[in-house]
Amino acid sequence: MIYRSSEVHCINPDCQRPYPQPWGNKFCNSCGAVLQLLDRYVPLQTLGAGGFAQIYTVWDENTQTEKVLKVLIEDSPKALELFTQEAEVLVRLRHPGVPKVEADGHFQVNVSNPKPRQLPCLVMEKINGPTLEEMLHKYPQGCPEDLVLNWLTQAVKILQELHKHQIIHRDIKPSNLMLRTPSPSMLASQGRTGWEQLVLIDFGGAKQFNTGRQRQESSSTRLFSSGYSPPEQVTGGHIGLTADFYALGRTMIELLTGKYPPELEDSQTGVLQWRNRVSVRPQLADLLDEMVQEDVRSRPANAAMIQKRLAKINPSASPQNGFQQFLTQFTHQLTLLSQGTEQAFSNLNQTLGKILRWIVQTIFQTIQACFLTIWAMLLTGLGASSGTITGFILAYQTNLGDRFREFLASQLPELIPNPESGFGAEIFIFAVAGLGTAWGLTASGCFAQRRRFLVASFMGIISYAFGWLVWQVITSTADSGEGLVGATAISVFLLALSMGFRSHHIVYAMISSFGTAIAVAVLIVLGFPANILEVSSRHLWSDLSLPLAFFSSVGILMSFWLGVSYYLIVPGLRFLGWR
Repeated sequence: MIYRSSEVHCINPDCQRPYPQPWGNKFCNSCGAVLQLLDRYVPLQTLGAGGFAQIYTVWDENTQTEKVLKVLIEDSPKALELFTQEAEVLVRLRHPGVPKVEADGHFQVNVSNPKPRQLPCLVMEKINGPTLEEMLHKYPQGCPEDLVLNWLTQAVKILQELHKHQIIHRDIKPSNLMLRTPSPSMLASQGRTGWEQLVLIDFGGAKQFNTGRQRQESSSTRLFSSGYSPPEQVTGGHIGLTADFYALGRTMIELLTGKYPPELEDSQTGVLQWRNRVSVRPQLADLLDEMVQEDVRSRPANAAMIQKRLAKINPSASPQNGFQQFLTQFTHQLTLLSQGTEQAFSNLNQTLGKILRWIVQTIFQTIQACFLTIWAMLLTGLGASSGTITGFILAYQTNLGDRFREFLASQLPELIPNPESGFGAEIFIFAVAGLGTAWGLTASGCFAQRRRFLVASFMGIISYAFGWLVWQVITSTADSGEGLVGATAISVFLLALSMGFRSHHIVYAMISSFGTAIAVAVLIVLGFPANILEVSSRHLWSDLSLPLAFFSSVGILMSFWLGVSYYLIVPGLRFLGWR
């Protein structure tokens, strides 16, 4: 499955124009914030706001599925504490009744506009289906008893899993219970809706408790939902497992009657007067009444007790003879086997499709990378050649070289006490060759660089001129070949460092500098003349071939190693976590 949307949503809460952004953009056109989170999640549209957070639908490039992204936009420490607590709870839990969150689903995104800040993010499984609050719109007079009994049974199993991990949800209500829509084949076999997997959502108020000190600990945060939370939670007192049972009981009573719980309260006692509004089994009504008792000690103590009561109420749990039990189990196993086989083939087809798409994309991206790198090498080599020829003409066909030598000798007499006659011409050739190299590389527009011709031109002149100076210093104490390798390394390093790459500037500079210098050293070992600027007046134009070959080679090698950095090394560093 390949997502076909053409619009992306920026998650920066201060962005002036967050939507729509073109699909494929790495950064927001309005505020510059990153759009593809962790190089994986692409925000598609908002789903609304929940508490201190903004909710989005995101596309997961790795799994090719839609997921839900929760972004904390509140700066308070308490909001961050609750958000982090929710992430930790969901990462730990593995239950079909709880949204799945991967281990790396909790992360932070840096934004810098209008001010630097970090946005905590949480990516979780997207539950497709209605909430129980939405189901009430379908049954305004109250939902059927068997549906409510089924939902209650599933909810208790979820709470048993939470309480086993010493977690209290603290915010159970119809809007926080969803029905995961199953496959069409399962719906057809059941013949009705409402029997879908129940999922408990919104763990922003979840609380960790200590079994040994549960009675002595109080709620760390006064968080409650009016109409559902028990009195001890509303007043900020001690809460325990029964707080979830109280909220669940009130939720189920609302689903049965279609009435908001406070509307059912007796004005004198506060007790819910609901049994005369709907006809349900007395055992179920008694259980719900016990769950919503104001006195904590009068409620069921744990989920196991409620499950035992439900097993007696639920008709599906009535005794069956041996043959009926065998037939029921056999039919159930066949259904599971059929669904498992269908799912296995579906997963196999999806996996093969993903592998095929990955192979095609990899081949296309490899060809594109090779073409763009060759294009950059060609333009950089042409730019270096043009710069070398121009510098050669200006240095030896005009008096600019001599004037430049005289200027440096007068301005820097201590640094250059006895400049040779070719001194000015040599540094002039280096500087103009650097200018041409920078122009060629910038004109190619490759490697996601910002095309800054003025900055690149200035730094091309400075870096190559400084490289020539390094050459002179090293040559005065060592072999001329070592000096040329050193000049190459420092020239390429400074020029690459100044190019407008999006990130990892030092990586581009070091790889291109080291790789180009090593290649030049190999050429010198193989016999390439180290003194490339020996020029005589008799053979002026024939002596141009050596510096022309050198500077062109340096430009080509520099572009090659920048391509290696951009397409291989930098993606590898990003994969390892260096952002």
